[in-house]
Amino acid sequence: MAKAKTQFVCQNCGTVHTRWAGKCEGCGEWNTIVEEDPMGGIGGGPGKTPKKGRPVTLTSLSGEIEEAPRIPTGMSELDRATGGGFVRGSAVLIGGDPGIGKSTLLMQAAAALSRQGHRVVYVSGEEAVAQVRLRAQRLGAADTDVLLAAETNVEDILATISEGKRPDLVIIDSIQTLWSDTADSAPGTVTQVRTGVQAMIRFAKQTGATMVLVGHVTKEGQIAGPRVVEHMVDAVLYFEGDRGHHYRILRTVKNRFGPTDEIGVFEMSDRGLREVSNPSELFLGERNEKSPGAAVFAGMEGTRPVLVEVQALVAATSLGTPRRAVVGWDSSRLAMILAVLEAHCGVKLGQHDVYLNIAGGYRISEPAADMAIASALVSSLAGLALPADCVYFGEISLSGAVRPVSQTAQRLKEAEKLGFSAAFLPSASAELPKGSKGRWTEIESLPDLVARIAGSGNRFRQAEEDE
Repeated sequence: MAKAKTQFVCQNCGTVHTRWAGKCEGCGEWNTIVEEDPMGGIGGGPGKTPKKGRPVTLTSLSGEIEEAPRIPTGMSELDRATGGGFVRGSAVLIGGDPGIGKSTLLMQAAAALSRQGHRVVYVSGEEAVAQVRLRAQRLGAADTDVLLAAETNVEDILATISEGKRPDLVIIDSIQTLWSDTADSAPGTVTQVRTGVQAMIRFAKQTGATMVLVGHVTKEGQIAGPRVVEHMVDAVLYFEGDRGHHYRILRTVKNRFGPTDEIGVFEMSDRGLREVSNPSELFLGERNEKSPGAAVFAGMEGTRPVLVEVQALVAATSLGTPRRAVVGWDSSRLAMILAVLEAHCGVKLGQHDVYLNIAGGYRISEPAADMAIASALVSSLAGLALPADCVYFGEISLSGAVRPVSQTAQRLKEAEKLGFSAAFLPSASAELPKGSKGRWTEIESLPDLVARIAGSGNRFRQAEEDE
């Protein structure tokens, strides 16, 4: 009889080690290595002799293309994030912080699809049936025909949803609670999560049912478990937001059947999640127009233009090393902007603390926000309020030049719709809207922007003296 072997698998990145170690060599995390049985799982067991494969029919690239049929939920923000609705036979992974509203969102989506006549199965591995019913009553979904089950065993779940009519949508909450008899390890480990997800995806592809999987996230905001799970599914959505604010953002990270970087905006209430059709008004709702250090950035999230306020505070420091605090933006990007301002514009910020905040807890990732950030910093340092009816966007290079960004027309149209009549944009911008009555100021370099902000302050002081 062959000697049983053991292997040690990192629960963070999935790296296999021959012996236990405190630190993983793959990801550098501590105390994440767990002993697992390699004989368990799919393909394990005593019968290791591989069976003979069967030939697969080969086809050519040419032929008729059928668009994947979708199931629209009727929730416009959720449909926007998924690319028009759930695709039949697809697997969707939704991650988010605990208590952010993942179960609430999926319960509302399940109720909406059930009202349309679709067969929906909701499997909860974290809550009892009574707890799920309480949430359904609070959300007004108790009168729908959503089928409910509280189970964590993979084989039992598959046997349950395979009986009777094929379900149109299956919700598994969550994948960290799944366990299978074929894997000899604890629930939540890499082997169990991978085995459970593989079985669910296989069922979705064979039957054409849409599988929605809920995943917890780590302290860094990534979906817990092996990253291979994100590669296996068809779409990955992150449900994010700040607990101090009522709004929630459903962000698309991966989508094989639609655009990525799309967002859906919701507002949390006692009746569940309410859709926000115009998120720009939400992020600009409590804006102080006369305060220095505030600039409005016209950004893009996928195909949707979003206007958000950028807030900066520059104050003299009493410490030997000035502090740099950033919320909602990349801190390395801020350091680059500060270096360019000091090197090319003569703006000395070495003895000042810099605090940067994106209003509403919103997160900006695109480099087009560079000019809005620089404008807010200069405005705060000079104590001059920027024009209330102006938006800013443009990428700043290390040489101080302002580079054009994409989708200029959509940004300006959204600004005009919300009452902004002026804009500072790169000089080489294309796709400017025709017939617009807005005042567009084209900026070639960052020193030109700084000079214009300082000049506006001089004109303001002169007007006060004349009065």
